[in-house]
Amino acid sequence: MANNRGGPPSVIKNRGAKPAAAAVVAARVPKTATPDAPRKRVGPVQFFREVQAEARKITWTSWKETWITSIMVFIMVVITAIFFLLIDQILGQGMQFLLKLGT
Repeated sequence: MANNRGGPPSVIKNRGAKPAAAAVVAARVPKTATPDAPRKRVGPVQFFREVQAEARKITWTSWKETWITSIMVFIMVVITAIFFLLIDQILGQGMQFLLKLGT
């Protein structure tokens, strides 16, 4: 398609049609998944077994990865603080200059 700057669009979308992504998502939702459908009750023992099974699937980061990530966050916080300090100083000096001009 040629780059048509300033002119009317060469293709007009049909606003009434569903996008392809919405149709795919709608096709994946089972018809029985309604909010009014009764849920199967699970006993406390089975619930805790399922919680333990899910907890076993967790992959924890290593100490080295945690340390490096923490240092990176600290560095970014310091850089951000210095940036905002400089911007605050520049804007403060600008305001003082404008107020001196007004008096």
